[in-house]
Amino acid sequence: MMQPLGAVQIMAEPGQRPVYICAEWEIDLARRELRSAGELIPLGGRAFEILAELVQAQGQLVTKNDLTERVWRGVFVEESALRVHIAAIRKALGADRDMLSTTVGRGYRLLGAWRNRHMDAPLQAAATELPPSINIPSASFDLIGRTTAISHLWRLLSAYRVVSLVGPGGIGKTALALEAARTPPPGFSADRVLVELASLSDPRLVCSAIAGVLGTKLEGEEISPDAIARAIGSRPLLLILDNCEHVIDAVAQVAELVVGRCSGTIILATSREALRIEGEHVYRVPPLGVPPEAWQEPAGASAYSAVELFTSRAKALGSRFAPDEENIGAIAAICRRLDGIPLAIEFAAARAVMLSPPKIAALLDDRFKFLTTGRRTALPRQQTLRATLDWSYDLLPEDEAWLLRQLGIFAGEFQLDAVIAVAGAGIGDVTGQLTRLVAKSLVLADIRGDSPHYRLLDTTRAYALEKLRTAGEYPAAAGRQAKYYSGFFASAEADSEVRPQAEWLTLYGRHIDNVRTSLDWAFSPDGDSQVGAGLTAAAVPLWVQLSLLAECRERTELALSRLDPTVADSPRLRMQLSAARGWSLMYGVGRAREAGPAWAETLQLAEQLGDRDYLLRALWGLCIDQFNNGEFRRALEFAHRFADLVADSGNPVDRMMADRLLATTLHFLGDQRLAYHHIGRTLSRLSDLAARPQVIRFRFDLRVSSRYFQARILWLLGLADQALSVVEHNIEEGRASGHALTFCSVLGQGACPIAFLAGDLDAAERYCTMLLEHTERHPIRLWNVWARAFRGLLIARQGDLATGLPLLRKALELAGEARFLPRFLLPLGELAACLGKAGEVSQGLAVAGETLARCEARDEGWYVAELWRIKGELLLLPGEHRSTIAAGQAFDRAFEVARSQGALFWELRIAISVARLRMSEGHAVEARHVLAAAYGKFTEGFETADLRGARAMMTKVGS
Repeated sequence: MMQPLGAVQIMAEPGQRPVYICAEWEIDLARRELRSAGELIPLGGRAFEILAELVQAQGQLVTKNDLTERVWRGVFVEESALRVHIAAIRKALGADRDMLSTTVGRGYRLLGAWRNRHMDAPLQAAATELPPSINIPSASFDLIGRTTAISHLWRLLSAYRVVSLVGPGGIGKTALALEAARTPPPGFSADRVLVELASLSDPRLVCSAIAGVLGTKLEGEEISPDAIARAIGSRPLLLILDNCEHVIDAVAQVAELVVGRCSGTIILATSREALRIEGEHVYRVPPLGVPPEAWQEPAGASAYSAVELFTSRAKALGSRFAPDEENIGAIAAICRRLDGIPLAIEFAAARAVMLSPPKIAALLDDRFKFLTTGRRTALPRQQTLRATLDWSYDLLPEDEAWLLRQLGIFAGEFQLDAVIAVAGAGIGDVTGQLTRLVAKSLVLADIRGDSPHYRLLDTTRAYALEKLRTAGEYPAAAGRQAKYYSGFFASAEADSEVRPQAEWLTLYGRHIDNVRTSLDWAFSPDGDSQVGAGLTAAAVPLWVQLSLLAECRERTELALSRLDPTVADSPRLRMQLSAARGWSLMYGVGRAREAGPAWAETLQLAEQLGDRDYLLRALWGLCIDQFNNGEFRRALEFAHRFADLVADSGNPVDRMMADRLLATTLHFLGDQRLAYHHIGRTLSRLSDLAARPQVIRFRFDLRVSSRYFQARILWLLGLADQALSVVEHNIEEGRASGHALTFCSVLGQGACPIAFLAGDLDAAERYCTMLLEHTERHPIRLWNVWARAFRGLLIARQGDLATGLPLLRKALELAGEARFLPRFLLPLGELAACLGKAGEVSQGLAVAGETLARCEARDEGWYVAELWRIKGELLLLPGEHRSTIAAGQAFDRAFEVARSQGALFWELRIAISVARLRMSEGHAVEARHVLAAAYGKFTEGFETADLRGARAMMTKVGS
C-alpha cells in the first residue's frame, strides 16, 4: 500500500527552483510562468508545458510526436491541437516570436542563448519535473500568511490519507489547498487534480463532476462512487475536493470508498464541516494574524498577516494611502472586525481605491455591530460574508450593482457574450461595467486563452442571486440566459465534425452547469418550457460527448412531456428530443423496450418534416434497436431503407454508414459472402472520411468499428491471417480513438473472440484483461459482464473447468436479458460445451437447444453452424443421451449451414468433429477425405490451432 508521501523530505528547508533566462525573457518551471522584463505573460497550461519541454532541450529539435506524448501523456490529440498551442506561444513571445523555430514536418526548437539560473523558492521547492497531470490554476497573487500552514499541511498529507480543511466561509480553505498543491515537496510526483463542487446544486452530480475532471468518460447508466474508484485504480493522485459542504454526504461516500480501494490516492477536502469518515484528519484553518486591541505599534504592522494582506491587495489595486498611524490603526481595526478572514479583508481592500482606511473602518463598524460577541469564528459563513457583501454592494454605482445582480444567474464560468446577452438591450457599457467589477474583486477573470472567462466566487454568486430575486429581475435574466445558451449550443453539433474532441470539450464542456441551471428554471412553474425544450435539444451533443446517458434521458423525457404542440417549431423539437432519448435508452439501458418507439417517432416526424439527416439517424437507430431485440430481418429492412436513401448522396459518411449497416446485418444473419462485399465497399471509402470520430452523429467511431466487423467476416470466411492482422491494427486504432465505447467493441467484437477461435489463448487472455480493465475505468456494464463471461470460458478452455464454469454461469446470469444480444452467443455456446465436459450433458443439450431455437426463430445465423456442431459433440458424450446417429445428423446440419454461408472456418471445425467420429468407428479413409475436403479450401492461416489440428489428424490417418 502506498505511503502517501513517506519518502519525501517534507521538513527540508525551501530549496531552489530552475529559471531559464535569455535577454529579458524568463521561463520559471516551478511557478509555471513566462515573464518578460519581470512582467508575467499570460500563457495557457498546455502551452507552457510545451515551452518547458522546448527550453529544456537546449536548442535541440523536439519532434511533434515527442511533444504530444510528453505534454498530453498518452491521450490521443490531433496535430491541429499542437499547432494551436504553438501559435499561442508565438503570440506570447510577441516581437521575439521567431525564437520558436519550426522544422516543417518534424518538430520545433527554441532558439536563443538560454541559461539556467537557480533562484530561491519563496515557499516550497518545486518538483524537478513537471507533474504527470495537473489542473491546478496558476496563482494570480501571492498567498500571504500561510507559509507555516502549508508546511504543516504537507506533514499531515504524509501521515493521513484524507485531510479536511475546515473553517468558516472566506477563511481561505480553497486558497490554502491550491497553494499547497502548487508547491509539493521534492520527489512528490503524483497527479494533482482539482474538482470544484461549488456550482453543483444536486448531490447526485458529485460523481459526474469528479469523473469529468479526471478526464474519464464513464459511458454507462450509473456514475457511482464505485465506478470512480475503479476509474482511479492505483493511479498516484492528490485529489482536491473543493467546497464540499452543500454536498457533504455524497462527497463523504465517494471519499471513503476511494481511499479504501485506491492505494495511491490522497484526498484533500475543503468544507465548512468535516466529512466524518474513517481515517480523516481535520485541520481547522486558522484566521490570519491580527493586531490585538491594545496594539500601539504601527511600525510593526506588517508582522501581522491580516494587515499585510490588506496593504498588499490595496496597493495592487492602485491605492496610495500613506502608511501613517491613522491609516495603519484603521487597517488594524478592519482586520480585527473581519476576524482575520482573508476573503472579507480582500473585499475591504478593494474599496481602498475610493475610500480611506478610516472611512472603510467606519462603514464596517456600521455593518458589523452584531459581531462583537467574541465568537466570530463560530458564526455561519453567510452571516459574515453577507455583511461584507452588503457593504461592498452598497458602494457600487447603480449600473454596476445592477450588472452584479444579473451575473448571479451564472452557475459557473461565463464569457462576455453571455454577460451582454443576459444584461439585455439598452443597459449601457456592459464591457466597462464588467471590467470595473473585476477591478473591484467582485468578479474573477481568467484571461488565459483566446477568450476570457469570468466567474463569481460562490458566496458572491449566492448574494447576487438573492439580490436578483429580491429585485424581481430573476425571471427575465433566467429567460435571457436560457435563450443565450440555446443559441450558443446551436452550432455545437456542427463543430463536433470539425474540431478535435478535446478542443470541442474545452469550448462547450465548461458551460454544463449554466445549461443545467437554465433548464431548471425553464421547467419550473415560472419558467418557459418551450425555451427549455429548445435548449435541451441544443445541448444533446454535450451529454453525448460527456457520456451522461442518464442525465440526457431524464432531461429529454422532461422536455418531451412539457413540449407545447401548438407552437410552430414543436414537431422539429420533438423529433430531435425523441432521437436523443432513443440514443440514451439504447446505449444506457441496452435492450430498452422504449428505445424502439422513440426511434419510430423520430422517423415519423423526420418524414413529415422532410428532414433527411434525422431520417437517416432514425433508420440507423431502428436498425440497431432491432439488433438489440433479435429482429434481424427487420434490421435488414431498415439497413436497406438507409442504403436506398443515401444511394445518390454526396456525403461519403452516409454511404459508408449504409454499407456498414448492411455488412453488420448480413454478418449476423449468416451471409458472410455478401457481408464481405459490403464491408469492402465501406473500407474502400475510408480515404474520404475526415479524421473525425463522428461520435455525436452516429455515437461511435465509424472508421474503427468497420475494422472489427471486417475481422469477424474475414475469420469466418477462412481468411485467418488477414483477420488477425486487422485485429492487431484495430486495437491500436481503437485505443488511439479515445472513444471508450468503441474500444469495448474493438476488444469484445473482434480481438477477444477471434484470438479465442484461433486457439491463441494467451492473446485471448491478454485482450480479455484489457477489456476488463477498460470497463472498470469506464463503467460500461454490459461489456464488463461480457468480459467476465469470456474470462470464465477462457479459464475453462485452459483446463480449469472447476473455476471457469461457475464464472461463466454467474456472468450470464448477471447479463439477464442482455444474454440474448449477438455478442453473448459465443459464451452461450461455450457454456453448453463446458457443461458437457463437466458431465452435465442434459443441461448442455438444453442450453444448445434453446440457443439454437432462438437463433433459428429470429434468423440469427452466424453462429448456428457452430451450435449444431457443439450439439453433435454433446450427443457423443457417454450417458443416456449418447447417439452417434443423432450426432451425425447434427454434424450434417452444421455442414449444410456453414457451406450455405461461405463460413469456411465453421466448416473446418465441423470436419474435425466428423473425422474424430469416423475414426472412432474405424473409417479412417472417410475421416481423411472429410478433413482434406475442408482443409484444401484454405489459402492462409495454416498456423492457427484448428488447421494445425486438422493437419495432424490427416497425417495420423494417412499413416
